[in-house]
Amino acid sequence: MSDAAPRLAAIAETLLGAPVPVRIRAWDGSEAGPAAGPVLVINHRRALRRILWKPGELGLARAWVTGELTVEGDLFELLDRVAGLLWERAPAAPATVPARIGPARLAALRPHLPGHGSGAAALLRDPAARSAVRDLLALARPWTAPAPPPEEAVRRGGPRHSKKRDSEAISHHYDVGNDFYERVLGPSMVYSCAYWTPDGTLEDAQRDKLDLVCRKLGLKPGERLLDVGCGWGSMALHAAREYGVRVTGITLSREQAAYARKRIAEEGLTDRIEIRVQDYRDVKDGPYDAISSIGMAEHVGSERYREYAGILHALLAPGGRLLNHQIARPPEPDEEAYRVDEFIDAYVFPDGELSPIGTTVGELEKAGFEVRDVEALREHYALTLRAWVARLERHWDEAVRLTSPGRARVWLLYMAASALGFERGRLGVNQVLAVRPVDGGASGMPLRARVWGG
Repeated sequence: MSDAAPRLAAIAETLLGAPVPVRIRAWDGSEAGPAAGPVLVINHRRALRRILWKPGELGLARAWVTGELTVEGDLFELLDRVAGLLWERAPAAPATVPARIGPARLAALRPHLPGHGSGAAALLRDPAARSAVRDLLALARPWTAPAPPPEEAVRRGGPRHSKKRDSEAISHHYDVGNDFYERVLGPSMVYSCAYWTPDGTLEDAQRDKLDLVCRKLGLKPGERLLDVGCGWGSMALHAAREYGVRVTGITLSREQAAYARKRIAEEGLTDRIEIRVQDYRDVKDGPYDAISSIGMAEHVGSERYREYAGILHALLAPGGRLLNHQIARPPEPDEEAYRVDEFIDAYVFPDGELSPIGTTVGELEKAGFEVRDVEALREHYALTLRAWVARLERHWDEAVRLTSPGRARVWLLYMAASALGFERGRLGVNQVLAVRPVDGGASGMPLRARVWGG
């Protein structure tokens, strides 16, 4: 009998306490749920086992990466509907709905799978919930835990945010292949939030972002710029070409460094730009007149952030400026550190962490910086991510060929979900302009600091 989809819809409604917001198509061809809108396709019952063994984002992500879960229709719409059900619910279900257990309590099922102790249904007092759990276990069998997809990060480098482990984390994310990133990012090869105008293109917006950074830093010919996390060299090239500065760019990705050096040689700027494969903790050749750190500080970690800020402060000459461009998350009560969610930690940015903008500003000030300006670019990042998703979908076959089907699916899910996060205000991104004051307290900043305007 082809009835897996109706059974799954009934299970989800019972356990989550709400109607299924999208149509479901199961491996047996059956369908259930709303007729209009995107379709969540469960291609193999193994997806259910992944969710049972790793409830929440990681189990769903593993099923997506392997292709056991796919989507027909608008991925953004499906994620938007599902997010409202799974990730934006109240922390506790009403007492009048004992069957509503949600993803967090579903995690308690794993050690109680058959063969691993008492039955999972015993955890639930409500008869309907017990019945739903039994039906879910029957659909998911056999109950062995599936191996994680090969695209999942493996950490071997020792303590979190040690130099070796940071190097491995950066390699996992950025050494996917320069050809792959060309398909996603476009000719600019800038992998951070662009700066949009209403009618601009992605290339226009990325050029304008680089120029915005240069103007905020007040770059002048002959000055020294340190670009921390230089990526594929776009900021270094723009600053040297348009502002006449000498640039040192550092990255932990050998593929990025090779690509950047090739671009620099092609533009005849090797006398003004040096690209190093180097950890920011190992830079010793200050002082610099300015430092740009664009999309790098998310990799630093909360326990290292004071050190990061202190190192950059020490590398600047008195009166030197720092432009720190960093993703943020809203503050939560009684919480000082935050690790990126399980999917992003396992597949996208291993060991990445996000902090509220207030925490970032405080750490920079504690390191001796005077913070002069903070600009929020949240909506700009949503537009950037949607543009990258469109490029990935347009070049899908090439992206799969250049990496793997699983890796391409990782990037598609990560960018689409992140776009919604910025649109809904669950994520933010900010440019913080700070200065190392000279003795006596002078900042060297103009009285009307917003000369970058535009």
